[in-house]
Amino acid sequence: MNILVTLNSHYLHPLKVMLTSLFSNNPGESFSIYVMHSTIDEQELKKLELYIQDYGHTLTVLTVDETYFADTPTLKHFTTEMYYRLLAFKFLPANLDRILYIDPDILVLNPVRELYDMEMEGYLYAAAYHGFINVKDVNKLRLNAYEIDEYYNSGVLLMNLPLQRKWIKEQDIFTFVEKNRKRLLLPDQDILNALYSAKIKSLDEKIYNYDARYYRYYKLKTNGFFDIDHVLRYTVFLHFCGKKKPWHKNYNGKFHALYKHYENMAFKDEVR
Repeated sequence: MNILVTLNSHYLHPLKVMLTSLFSNNPGESFSIYVMHSTIDEQELKKLELYIQDYGHTLTVLTVDETYFADTPTLKHFTTEMYYRLLAFKFLPANLDRILYIDPDILVLNPVRELYDMEMEGYLYAAAYHGFINVKDVNKLRLNAYEIDEYYNSGVLLMNLPLQRKWIKEQDIFTFVEKNRKRLLLPDQDILNALYSAKIKSLDEKIYNYDARYYRYYKLKTNGFFDIDHVLRYTVFLHFCGKKKPWHKNYNGKFHALYKHYENMAFKDEVR
């Protein structure tokens, strides 16, 4: 299975934790990890490669020249890296037909095979939307009243690469950003929804993009059925959305101990 991450050096620590959880909870699988970046140090990449190889998997590094997006519109708090996951198909090997993008701030708790092998005919992506906030009308107003059914989270994206190569035009993305730069809050996610929402296959958020901040919401919505035991047994991607992250000091979220478990696994041989 092909796994994609796009990041800079600040997210190497959580990336290693995410990969540890992925490898640990998918025994018998073979993963090809693709890392897209522009500025990560070669020594850091080598350390990452050795770590991945120790688990029996492979790393491919895709270095994007910083000048590639030099003339494209950016925003105050977001760099050109915001384009990487949306245009990954331009940089990935031409023989790849699908890849699973995973944010580094995620724990993989269960096997990903069922998702990875999902039928994707006619869809650019498969992704989950978070139903606890009614964002449809808000985002239609904010982003010039485009037609969307839901507002999808871009933290987990199963990508249909052949269809993306035919359908997605980078100039469409750049033009949209230029026209809407004052309205964009989460640029890559806003672009994904504004331009491609109709071509996204919906996934169950409780399974494939569980927001770690909303344990009580999920439990109440399912009449107590989706308790912590159910999360551990059935949730595939536990996503630590928002500004507060479990690798930061003073984090006290519901799943902090679980994150620390995988973090300790990832760095068991390092003095921290």
